[in-house]
Amino acid sequence: MKYLKNIGRAVCFLALSLHINACTNLDEKVYDELVTDNYYNNREQVLSAVLRPYTHANAWATPGQDGWWRLSEYAADQLAWPVKGRHGQDGGKWMRLHYHTWIPDDTFISGAWNLMWWGMGLCTDPIENLEKRDIAAMGITEEEKAAFIGELKLFRAFHYLKIMDLWGNVPIVTKVGEPLSPETASRQDVFNFIEKEILENMNNVPVLSRQMLGRMSRAGAYAMLVELYLNAETWTGTPRWDDCIKAADALINGEAGGQNGALVLEPNIFDAFKPQNDISKEVVFSIAYDFQRANTQPQWTGDMFYFNQRGITGGGRNGNDGCVVIPGVYSTFNEKDKRRNEWLLIGPQYRFDDPTKPVLGANDEYQDQPLVFVDNIRKNLEAINNGTDPEKLPSNMNTGEGNSGVRFNKYQLGDLAHPYYNSTDWNVYRLTWIYFAKAEALMRKNGGVATQEAVDLINASKRRAFEAEDWDAIAYTTGSLTLDELLAERGREFIFEGFRRTDLIRFGKFHTETWWDHQPTDATKALFPIPNQQRILNPNLQQNPGYN
Repeated sequence: MKYLKNIGRAVCFLALSLHINACTNLDEKVYDELVTDNYYNNREQVLSAVLRPYTHANAWATPGQDGWWRLSEYAADQLAWPVKGRHGQDGGKWMRLHYHTWIPDDTFISGAWNLMWWGMGLCTDPIENLEKRDIAAMGITEEEKAAFIGELKLFRAFHYLKIMDLWGNVPIVTKVGEPLSPETASRQDVFNFIEKEILENMNNVPVLSRQMLGRMSRAGAYAMLVELYLNAETWTGTPRWDDCIKAADALINGEAGGQNGALVLEPNIFDAFKPQNDISKEVVFSIAYDFQRANTQPQWTGDMFYFNQRGITGGGRNGNDGCVVIPGVYSTFNEKDKRRNEWLLIGPQYRFDDPTKPVLGANDEYQDQPLVFVDNIRKNLEAINNGTDPEKLPSNMNTGEGNSGVRFNKYQLGDLAHPYYNSTDWNVYRLTWIYFAKAEALMRKNGGVATQEAVDLINASKRRAFEAEDWDAIAYTTGSLTLDELLAERGREFIFEGFRRTDLIRFGKFHTETWWDHQPTDATKALFPIPNQQRILNPNLQQNPGYN
């Protein structure tokens, strides 16, 4: 049984199942707040407080709410949420994200800010309570106390890393409510704080194991260092390629454990995204779910699923027909690439319970007609009805129909009969990402030219997506693996995983390039504005350049 192998995880989610909704609805009145003086009286209460920030991370680190993921992906060159008929206007938020025309008053920016800083507080509060309490009163050992505090500080550093990614210069706060109006710190200072917190606490936490699945372990700490150093030149102006390679090697060489034995790439490239992906050996850190035992479930279906997705998957969940793959991205995958055929949905869709019958459109222009996803965003029905050429129609964020765009199929929830249905974990870091980061660092050190080691790292991942007989014609060489090609391959391998905006910025393409109907913008768009409502509450917050 999945969770009998992970008693700690089962207990934590059972303890938190009554609390999870409080972290995903900012308008909800919260009834589960506790006076901390009456809490932390036994190990179960301590563990519940330590694990509370993880349930909240579901709200901002994955698709489904206005958090880090949405800002990171819908502002980049692979994914969009276009208007489709009468659906998807949503006050123009998705257009402003796509066209980089956001403003400091946009609620999708303030919503992400609120969720992420709230998560920060959910780390800091138990840190303070654990530090001031006697271990005997809490029913834990001194070693456990140090490990819990270290884990919370590492997870707080993870929040800071993602906040720094989006906003750059932000306050550094390590006490709840102190100071009342903190000063903005430079991005360099925030970077240094994150690095210091990781280095000081990573050896106080356990290595990754089944017991630490879904929690911040030593492996997660190394992965954060890899991300920190990979982007160091962008974030601070000083490259840290050797440090990136060293941190990556610690994971690759097995120094930080694994959630199912040693960390290795899955031979089957799809196993890290299946309903029982908690048994994957390549996952370094994930947002974990247990629908069967704790009623926790992914929230990303709202962004990713069509109105009638249940017909396609055989599951019990539909979506808002939101996220699509930007036209042309699908064609960047080789026709023989298994990822193209498995991770993306295109063409006629057939019912899970009877593959001879089509899934029918619902709640849009294709109501009760066979559902066919297309690699374009335009008014095809208009052309059909008028007898005109659809290729001559305009294509932009305002011209979609219900079936517009290639769709998401990367993560699998399973059908209703699957024993682990709806419990698929969301991977934050996986070993494949570490391989790519090390390869890039090696190339950057080498003047942008691939070394054989860099080629071997990327090929180790990519070869899983092709049949053996096709591989020789597909494999990278030191000549074919350029930095531009590495960025393209990153896009194919990590599509939907949240890293695309950060990658484009690091490769100097976020504000300079054109994709689909998106035109180049200003360099200041590499940072989001500090929300105006936060600057009213705290006049010491300095606005980022380019925003009034």
